[in-house]
Amino acid sequence: MSSTINPREYRARPDLLAGKHILVTGAGDGIGRVAAQAYAAHGATVILLGRTVEKLEAVYDAIEAAGHPQPAIFPMDLATAGEEQCRELAAALEENFGHLDGLLHNASVLGERRPIESATYKAWQEVMQVNVNAQFLLTRHLLPLLQAAPTASIVFTSSGVGRRGKAYWGAYAVSKFATEGLMQVLAAELENTSRVRVNSLNPGATNTAMRRSAYPAENPTDNPSAEDIMPVYLYLMGADSAGVHGQALDAQ
Repeated sequence: MSSTINPREYRARPDLLAGKHILVTGAGDGIGRVAAQAYAAHGATVILLGRTVEKLEAVYDAIEAAGHPQPAIFPMDLATAGEEQCRELAAALEENFGHLDGLLHNASVLGERRPIESATYKAWQEVMQVNVNAQFLLTRHLLPLLQAAPTASIVFTSSGVGRRGKAYWGAYAVSKFATEGLMQVLAAELENTSRVRVNSLNPGATNTAMRRSAYPAENPTDNPSAEDIMPVYLYLMGADSAGVHGQALDAQ
């Protein structure tokens, strides 16, 4: 990490992402929605990917109403997404945009909060599909578009329980350990062969629907909003983080 910039205190210039094309998964709600709007507010053309069209359309409308670059919508349910859908997405993005400058892997599902001995395989498979397999497929098929950009950034969303396991976090924690591993392997492969940088980001305790579901007894307003943690999200997508690669970062 740059010694002259603290990402958590970063202040992005208004045109930080001007002319860039950035895809955000899980863009219809929570951190994904806020990140998409923040990227658009700093000049990016944002590709909104998610499973609920109505939510994506609401984000689209908010970005347009604010006078930011016109976004694009690509509905996809990562719980059922396969290789052919990811190929089709890559082909459509290449036809419409030519390349990608950024990819934020934000979409995740929480799954069950219970001991391993009573976990169900169905729920385990769903978490692994959304949080790991779909990330792999999207990365695999979008990588040529990222490599076609002058420089590009891939940000994987991690978690504290993906860096130190905790009881009852089950498949979610294991999926985030896998996310960290995927980031590290990809970063090592691209380090000397590509202009694509790869990092993971743990948003920390944030007032989102997933956090409220995981911690129902917690006072949600004790945690920062998604808007509060956007400096790091902007930093990692812009030129100021050009030297940051293969790092496991924290937004708080």
